[in-house]
Amino acid sequence: MEFIKEESDAETHRETEEQREPMQEKEESRVNDVEEKHLIQEAGEKSCSRSEMKKKVSQEASNSFVCPACGKSFTHKGHFNEHVKIHSGVKPFSCPHCQKSFTCKGHLKRHVRIHTGERPYACTQCGKSFKCATNLKDHQRSHSGERAFRCEQCGKNFILASNLKAHLKIHTNEKPYVCAVCGKGFLRLGCFNDHQKIHTGERAHMCFECGDTFTRSSALKQHQKIHSGEKPYTCSHCGKGFTHSGALKRHERVHTGERPYHCTACGRRFTQSSDLQNHIKKPCPMLSHTVNTEKLC
Repeated sequence: MEFIKEESDAETHRETEEQREPMQEKEESRVNDVEEKHLIQEAGEKSCSRSEMKKKVSQEASNSFVCPACGKSFTHKGHFNEHVKIHSGVKPFSCPHCQKSFTCKGHLKRHVRIHTGERPYACTQCGKSFKCATNLKDHQRSHSGERAFRCEQCGKNFILASNLKAHLKIHTNEKPYVCAVCGKGFLRLGCFNDHQKIHTGERAHMCFECGDTFTRSSALKQHQKIHSGEKPYTCSHCGKGFTHSGALKRHERVHTGERPYHCTACGRRFTQSSDLQNHIKKPCPMLSHTVNTEKLC
């Protein structure tokens, strides 16, 4: 079974460091050109400070690349060019392992690491490695405990801005990613992409020990603990070990008595969502309407 969704799998549309640096150089050059124009035009106007001028130039530059299809604006021409390919449908970079194609070479390079298992970016504090440098940077915040992004509606704090953005959709009940095959909606693009693989049958992640294949790299990583015997998650109450955090969390409810899943028809509570599902299917004698018991994804 597939239990955990790693943050490191949510990599769509993230640029690599190799892409970012030349783009920044081009941006600085373009801003300098615009700044020079303003210096000539405003020479002698002492009332306008250099800091105010730079702010004005930056604002002008930030609106220089606007997508004619959707109106989205970009500060870097490289980012703009990549975005335009989404509308054109052009995907010139194909994976030699599974024939999946991408709009830019950087996305292909990260994707190929799924097949090779390469994770070149390692955390110096815990040794955990990642396929992408930006994922490593995000992970390092978990060590510092920094949660700079706060939900104004419920007060919950998040390590990443993307996590806050996804969380806000819970309050609005927004599910912008809808499966064209079955109509199921999702809050997060990562969950939507994983769901699509159910219909396509794509299982690109293979265990070299037994040959089993999986739709997500996180599921493969979880599976490999069966072969290694690794059980890094230990119950603080009885010392029992588990291969993944979800199993530990469910187990701890035995000790705490927590029953977070409840039937809205009769009020009965359960420790696991599967127990609630079975209760509804019997069906519950007081159940007069369909109850949505799915976790938000």
